[in-house]
Amino acid sequence: MRLKGKRALITGAARGIGQAFAETYIAEGAQVVIGDIDIDRAQDTAAAIGATALRLDVTDPVSIEGAMAALRASGGIDILINNAAIFTAAPLVEITRQDYERVFKINVEGTLFMMQAAAREMIAQARGGKIINMASQAGRRGEALVAVYCASKAAVISLTQSAGLNLIAHGINVNAIAPGVVDGEHWDGVDAFFAKYEGKAPGQKKKEVGEAVPFGRMGTAADLTGMAVFLASDEADYIVAQTYNVDGGNWMS
Repeated sequence: MRLKGKRALITGAARGIGQAFAETYIAEGAQVVIGDIDIDRAQDTAAAIGATALRLDVTDPVSIEGAMAALRASGGIDILINNAAIFTAAPLVEITRQDYERVFKINVEGTLFMMQAAAREMIAQARGGKIINMASQAGRRGEALVAVYCASKAAVISLTQSAGLNLIAHGINVNAIAPGVVDGEHWDGVDAFFAKYEGKAPGQKKKEVGEAVPFGRMGTAADLTGMAVFLASDEADYIVAQTYNVDGGNWMS
C-alpha cells in the first residue's frame, strides 16, 4: 500500500475522475475526504467506497477554511488533489464575461486558494505533503472554440510551476496531471458544445477525438489513477513543479 496512513482531500470527487482517484487512494491505504459542492452525491459516493464527505465550494473562502478546520480536527492533510473544474466552449466573438469569470473562478482561483489553504496546513504540521493539480492537454495549446477553458488550464500549469518552486522549501511537492480526452459524464457535456458550434450530430465529435488518439481510444478515469498515486507517493519526492501528460500520446512535451 503506497499511501498507507496518508490523509487525502480530493475536490470534485463525487463522480468521474475524482471518484476514481478516491477509490484508488483508499485501495492504496489512504484515508480520503471527498470535497464537493454536491454534498448529497458526495455522501452517497463516500458511503459506497469508504471515504468521508464534506461540502466544499472551492470559490468560497469560508467553505475552504471550514474544510481545513474539519481536516485539522481529524488528523490533518497529507495530499490534496485539485480536481474540481468546469468546461465551456464558444467562438471567440460569443464568449461572455459571465462564462469567463465562472470558469476562471473555479478552475484557476479555486486551484490557487485550495493550494494556499492546504499548504498552510501542511507547513503547520511540519511533515511535508503532496499537492496534485488537474491540468489538461487543453492547457498546452489553443483550440478554436475553447479559448477560456484552454487559458484556465494553462494557468493551472503555470500555478503548478510557481507553487512547486515555492513550496518545496517546506517539503511540499506540487505537480500536475494533464489528461487528454477522457470518456465519461464530463465529455458528454463537451460533445454537446461541439454539436452546437460545429453542427455535428450528438456523439460524432466524441467518436472523432477518440479515433484521433494515437493509443487508439479515448482515455478513462482509470488510466489516470496510476499517475495520481505515483505523484502522491514517496517515489515522487524528488519531482517538483512538473505537469505530466496522460493522454494516449496526444501531446508531447
